[in-house]
Order: sequence, then structure tokens, then C-alpha cells
Amino acid sequence: MKKIEAIIKPFKLDEVKDQLNEKGAYGITVTEVKGFGRQKGHTELYRGAEYTVDFLPKTKLEIVIKDEQLEEIIEVITKAAQTGRIGDGKIFVSDLQDVIRIRTEERGEDAI
Repeated sequence: MKKIEAIIKPFKLDEVKDQLNEKGAYGITVTEVKGFGRQKGHTELYRGAEYTVDFLPKTKLEIVIKDEQLEEIIEVITKAAQTGRIGDGKIFVSDLQDVIRIRTEERGEDAI
């Protein structure tokens, strides 16, 4: 099993979610986060004063999938979240040792 963490632009969430549902990735955890990468924030002008916004709003998706779904899910996220501009985000993939469904105590892929 794999855990995918994807950091994307917030306005791309619905598109990514819809594409993931079509490919059978139903369990998604979504968190509103802030951060920066190479973008390093930007400056804004507010009431005549210029200030720096270091952390930009992003959306973090966490998805647990079967090993054989990995490449397909990565492709889906990449295509749906891509704008071609800096700050499109990142995808992190981790091996997952175990999953336990609390209600039924199922383990492993049965619990996904």
C-alpha cells in the first residue's frame, strides 16, 4: 500500500477530487495548509503599504491506495492539478506498513 500526499493550488481541488473518484480513489483527506517552495511568497500592496506574504495558501490531499494504483493516481493528480505556472505543487509517495479500519478491525488493503 502507498500513501500519497499532494500539495496543490486550492482552486484545483474539485477537479482533482472528481478525477480521483473516477479512478477509484474514494478515501481522501483534505487539509488547508500554507507554505512556500521556490516561489518564496510574493509582495502585495494594501492601502498604500507594501508587505510580503511568505506563506501561500495551498491544499494538501492525503490518499491511501493499493500498490498497483500508484502510477495511475499520480498521473491523474498531475494532469488535474497542473496549470503550467510556478507553485503548482508537489506529490510525495510513502510506503504504508498497515491500515486498520476502526469500526470492523479489518487490516491491510481490506481496510482501504
